[in-house]
Amino acid sequence: MITGSCLCKSVQYKSVADAGEIVHCHCVTCRKAHGSAFSSVAAVADSDFSVVGQEHLKSYESSPGKYRHFCSNCGSHIFAKRNGTKHVILRLGTVDAGADSIERKHIWLSQKANWYSIHSTLEECQEFE
Repeated sequence: MITGSCLCKSVQYKSVADAGEIVHCHCVTCRKAHGSAFSSVAAVADSDFSVVGQEHLKSYESSPGKYRHFCSNCGSHIFAKRNGTKHVILRLGTVDAGADSIERKHIWLSQKANWYSIHSTLEECQEFE
Protein backbone atom coordinates (compact mmCIF):
# COMPACT_ATOMS: atom_id res chain seq x y z
CA MET A 1 0.00 0.00 0.00
CA ILE A 2 1.11 3.55 -0.78
CA THR A 3 0.17 6.53 1.37
CA GLY A 4 0.96 10.16 0.81
CA SER A 5 0.01 13.74 1.43
CA CYS A 6 0.65 17.32 0.48
CA LEU A 7 2.99 19.57 2.45
CA CYS A 8 0.23 20.94 4.72
CA LYS A 9 -1.52 17.52 5.06
CA SER A 10 -4.87 18.93 3.85
CA VAL A 11 -4.86 16.36 1.02
CA GLN A 12 -4.01 12.75 1.80
CA TYR A 13 -4.21 9.72 -0.45
CA LYS A 14 -3.68 6.01 -0.54
CA SER A 15 -3.33 3.30 -3.13
CA VAL A 16 -4.19 -0.22 -2.07
CA ALA A 17 -1.87 -1.58 -4.78
CA ASP A 18 1.70 -0.89 -5.78
CA ALA A 19 2.52 1.77 -8.34
CA GLY A 20 3.92 1.02 -11.76
CA GLU A 21 7.51 1.65 -12.78
CA ILE A 22 9.06 4.94 -11.71
CA VAL A 23 9.84 7.39 -14.49
CA HIS A 24 11.68 10.71 -14.24
CA CYS A 25 10.00 13.19 -16.59
CA HIS A 26 12.03 16.12 -17.93
CA CYS A 27 9.29 17.77 -20.02
CA VAL A 28 8.90 21.53 -19.75
CA THR A 29 5.50 21.35 -18.06
CA CYS A 30 6.75 18.96 -15.34
CA ARG A 31 9.82 21.12 -14.75
CA LYS A 32 7.76 24.30 -14.44
CA ALA A 33 4.96 22.73 -12.38
CA HIS A 34 7.41 21.30 -9.87
CA GLY A 35 10.11 23.98 -10.01
CA SER A 36 12.75 21.30 -10.42
CA ALA A 37 14.91 19.53 -12.99
CA PHE A 38 12.37 16.72 -13.41
CA SER A 39 9.34 15.06 -11.83
CA SER A 40 9.44 11.49 -10.52
CA VAL A 41 6.16 9.73 -11.26
CA ALA A 42 4.47 6.32 -11.35
CA ALA A 43 1.08 5.13 -12.55
CA VAL A 44 -1.56 3.98 -10.07
CA ALA A 45 -4.84 2.41 -11.18
CA ASP A 46 -7.90 4.63 -10.64
CA SER A 47 -9.67 1.75 -8.91
CA ASP A 48 -6.85 1.48 -6.32
CA PHE A 49 -6.48 5.22 -5.62
CA SER A 50 -8.47 7.31 -3.13
CA VAL A 51 -8.12 10.86 -1.81
CA VAL A 52 -9.17 12.45 1.49
CA GLY A 53 -9.47 16.22 1.39
CA GLN A 54 -10.84 16.48 -2.15
CA GLU A 55 -12.25 19.91 -1.27
CA HIS A 56 -8.65 21.21 -1.12
CA LEU A 57 -7.74 19.88 -4.60
CA LYS A 58 -7.57 22.25 -7.55
CA SER A 59 -6.61 21.30 -11.06
CA TYR A 60 -4.96 22.86 -14.08
CA GLU A 61 -5.18 21.61 -17.66
CA SER A 62 -1.49 21.81 -18.58
CA SER A 63 -1.96 20.27 -22.02
CA PRO A 64 -5.11 19.21 -23.87
CA GLY A 65 -6.84 16.55 -21.79
CA LYS A 66 -4.18 16.38 -19.06
CA TYR A 67 -5.06 17.80 -15.65
CA ARG A 68 -2.56 18.38 -12.85
CA HIS A 69 -4.16 18.18 -9.39
CA PHE A 70 -2.61 20.11 -6.53
CA CYS A 71 -3.42 21.29 -3.00
CA SER A 72 -5.04 24.73 -3.00
CA ASN A 73 -3.46 25.49 0.40
CA CYS A 74 0.21 24.61 -0.01
CA GLY A 75 0.50 24.05 -3.77
CA SER A 76 1.90 20.51 -3.63
CA HIS A 77 1.25 18.61 -6.86
CA ILE A 78 -0.38 15.31 -5.93
CA PHE A 79 -1.24 13.60 -9.22
CA ALA A 80 -2.07 14.15 -12.86
CA LYS A 81 -4.86 12.57 -14.86
CA ARG A 82 -5.16 12.31 -18.63
CA ASN A 83 -8.66 11.97 -20.11
CA GLY A 84 -9.49 8.44 -21.23
CA THR A 85 -6.98 6.65 -19.01
CA LYS A 86 -7.65 4.24 -16.16
CA HIS A 87 -4.78 5.45 -13.99
CA VAL A 88 -3.46 8.55 -12.27
CA ILE A 89 0.12 9.75 -12.57
CA LEU A 90 1.23 9.93 -8.96
CA ARG A 91 3.82 12.57 -8.01
CA LEU A 92 6.25 10.55 -5.92
CA GLY A 93 7.59 13.52 -4.00
CA THR A 94 4.34 13.39 -2.00
CA VAL A 95 4.62 9.71 -0.96
CA ASP A 96 4.84 9.14 2.79
CA ALA A 97 5.11 5.34 2.75
CA GLY A 98 5.17 2.53 0.21
CA ALA A 99 6.01 3.07 -3.48
CA ASP A 100 8.48 0.22 -3.60
CA SER A 101 8.52 0.30 -7.39
CA ILE A 102 11.70 0.31 -9.41
CA GLU A 103 12.86 3.40 -11.28
CA ARG A 104 13.19 2.59 -14.97
CA LYS A 105 13.99 5.59 -17.11
CA HIS A 106 14.33 9.29 -17.80
CA ILE A 107 11.84 10.57 -20.38
CA TRP A 108 11.46 13.74 -22.45
CA LEU A 109 15.20 14.40 -22.44
CA SER A 110 14.65 16.50 -25.56
CA GLN A 111 13.24 19.10 -23.13
CA LYS A 112 15.75 18.55 -20.29
CA ALA A 113 17.03 21.62 -18.44
CA ASN A 114 20.39 22.59 -19.93
CA TRP A 115 21.88 23.14 -16.47
CA TYR A 116 21.21 19.55 -15.32
CA SER A 117 23.42 16.54 -16.11
CA ILE A 118 22.14 13.00 -15.74
CA HIS A 119 24.51 10.64 -13.95
CA SER A 120 22.47 7.47 -14.04
CA THR A 121 22.47 4.00 -15.51
CA LEU A 122 18.73 4.21 -16.30
CA GLU A 123 17.39 4.08 -19.83
CA GLU A 124 17.16 7.52 -21.46
CA CYS A 125 14.41 8.50 -23.92
CA GLN A 126 14.43 11.72 -25.91
CA GLU A 127 10.62 11.70 -26.03
CA PHE A 128 7.99 9.65 -24.19
CA GLU A 129 7.83 6.00 -25.23
